[in-house]
Amino acid sequence: MKASISSLRRHRHYRLFVLAVLLIVYIFNYIDRQIIGILSVPIKAELGLSDSQMGMLGGLVFAIFFTTLGIPIARVADRLNRTAIMAAALSLWSVFTGLCGMAGSFTLLLVARLGVGVGEAGGMAPAYSLIADYFPQRERGRAMGFFSLGLPLGSALGLLVGGYFGAHYGWRATFIGLGVAGVVLAPLFLLAVKEPVRGAADLDHDADAPVPTLGQVFAHLKTQPAFWSVSIAAGIAAMMNYGLAFWLPAYVQRSHGLNLSQTSQFLSAIAFVGGGLGMFGGGWLADRMAKHSITAYARIPAWSSLLALVFLIAALNMPTLPLTFGVLLIAQMLTMFYGGPSMAVVHLSAPASMRATTAAFFLFITNIIGLGLGTMTFGFASDLLNSSFGQESLAYAIMACAVIFYSVAAAVYFLAIRHLRQTERTLA
Repeated sequence: MKASISSLRRHRHYRLFVLAVLLIVYIFNYIDRQIIGILSVPIKAELGLSDSQMGMLGGLVFAIFFTTLGIPIARVADRLNRTAIMAAALSLWSVFTGLCGMAGSFTLLLVARLGVGVGEAGGMAPAYSLIADYFPQRERGRAMGFFSLGLPLGSALGLLVGGYFGAHYGWRATFIGLGVAGVVLAPLFLLAVKEPVRGAADLDHDADAPVPTLGQVFAHLKTQPAFWSVSIAAGIAAMMNYGLAFWLPAYVQRSHGLNLSQTSQFLSAIAFVGGGLGMFGGGWLADRMAKHSITAYARIPAWSSLLALVFLIAALNMPTLPLTFGVLLIAQMLTMFYGGPSMAVVHLSAPASMRATTAAFFLFITNIIGLGLGTMTFGFASDLLNSSFGQESLAYAIMACAVIFYSVAAAVYFLAIRHLRQTERTLA
């Protein structure tokens, strides 16, 4: 059932309710995607895996299907009911999350993680498209920033859930319990969220506009250099984001001697407070600054990436755990600043009829770079440095990756500022 956008505008509370429900689904999405990080130590011990193998399970293996299937699913979402697609995707990835808990070998766990990636491929692009149809352009940076809270909230809850249930009931029961919860949530989501009229939140909305072909979408995006530069920059920033989310639990346990439960409490507070402030704060600040120039959508993540590098290196060299906590919280906040502003550029780059597919292109680029290569690169670097630094090899791997990835991300965001000036002249 389609909801009239005029009625939705009058019912602001419903629009906020929809945004909250989408946030809940995103939280499940991220918990199921990243919980393997907090559970990596017991999984690695029971199945006899290396850091490189764990990095593949946390990144490349998942990203292959998550990214490649995102575009064809988005094409369907540009034509059919997006809420139904998301409900089906939620059910599918939840089933495979449960199957992760039944895996008895690296190969079986790999197959289950592939299944999670297949399901989650249908969870993001339709959500971005729905938000753009519920909120006008002037509010989208904040709406996307709020929706992107699913990442730090999912990370924090994943750490807490994984730490508590992993310590008390084992990693297998944790995966199975999450799978059951997601299957229960799927029909409730379908009942709660109405399908809005496409593009009705845009001033230039044309309800009779035909759905463009994939070739037409790509041809349009070829004329949008800001889209490509921001997508690549966000992908490199995501290498740090995903790499830290996956490997910080192992770092804290190895370098600071915390157990699983202590690690989950320590990092969940950082993910919740620092990540939450970063995701929402980045979108809010960029929206305010974009009133003067939309180049703020690249300027904010560029400078925050450089500041994040400084604070992360400092955090990894603090002499005490409380000092590590405080400085790491600031680093986490700055690391997450890129999400909301980057998605605002995506929606500036395409008309309503192309938004789900455009978001899928963005997700393909950012996740094949960030999720596919981030966690795996950290793992390979740690194995490579193990002979020289032993127990501290992961700490040095994180620092080496930080210097490279933060610096390159900032450089590409600065390049995007010039491209956004061109977009600004076009929109004027």
